[in-house]
Amino acid sequence: MRFKKEYDFVHLSRYFYVFSIALTVAGLIFLATMGLNYSVDFKAGSNVDVSLSKNLTLEQINPAISNVGISSEPSITIGDKRVNIRYDEVLESDQDAALQTAVKKLDDKASFEINTVDTEMAKELARNAIYAVLISCLGIIVYVSIRFEWRFALGAIVALMHDAFMVVAIFSIFRLEVDMTFIVAVLTIIGYSINDTIVIFDRIRENLRFGKQKTYEDLKILVNKSVAQTLMRSLYTAFTVFIAAFCLLILGGESIKMFSLAMVIGLLFGAYSSIFIASPLWLLLKKRQKLPVKSSTAK
Repeated sequence: MRFKKEYDFVHLSRYFYVFSIALTVAGLIFLATMGLNYSVDFKAGSNVDVSLSKNLTLEQINPAISNVGISSEPSITIGDKRVNIRYDEVLESDQDAALQTAVKKLDDKASFEINTVDTEMAKELARNAIYAVLISCLGIIVYVSIRFEWRFALGAIVALMHDAFMVVAIFSIFRLEVDMTFIVAVLTIIGYSINDTIVIFDRIRENLRFGKQKTYEDLKILVNKSVAQTLMRSLYTAFTVFIAAFCLLILGGESIKMFSLAMVIGLLFGAYSSIFIASPLWLLLKKRQKLPVKSSTAK
């Protein structure tokens, strides 16, 4: 379905550039000063998930586990009949037993799932997560460069890196926990971002093939036309996936909450990056070819 109204998407893009740059600067400041709130997946420690038969409060749990022989202070998250206790050290077997005993005094039907990551494993997981993101980006650059041209490839990689970094920035600013599901979400967002961008770029290339654009103004009109022709398709795709991710966020369990939240955030930013960042950036790079500014149809 084509978007029938004509809007100057290229002109509107400047406002989205300002917004994205401002959020990028804020994200960089928070990353430099506070970093990310890593889960036990990316740093040594123990993560204890407790399933309860009744709800407990922080005031009940904290005193109960304060004298179990563990030196580090726990990070405690309370849920519906669930408690997550995270330590920045690997628990020994006697510490594990003491912790379970303390919790079972509050709820004798409590069950435990303990995940432990040592220092070397945490470093390896973090290293592999970085490699996964970099390799996927490199593959996309090569693919787009072969299928289109380097200007399209640069626009595409800027858009998908924008979407990925916006998610990282939001998680850093609001101190949201970064775990392995977060990395999966970022890779998924990159996939959706490049998909929407390729659709618009393909329409631009098709319109270029059958048009006679000679000036920057001609190309600007062509980009606006191409975006309008693919806008509804992009919005429908983003909205459909957004609804699914939002339902997972609201109705899903604790184990996928960070994945769902990262997906929701990434889809919101991805909804405009292909339209207002990737395509205008390609046009800007074409302008550097020193094309005439006035339309070839102007008298």
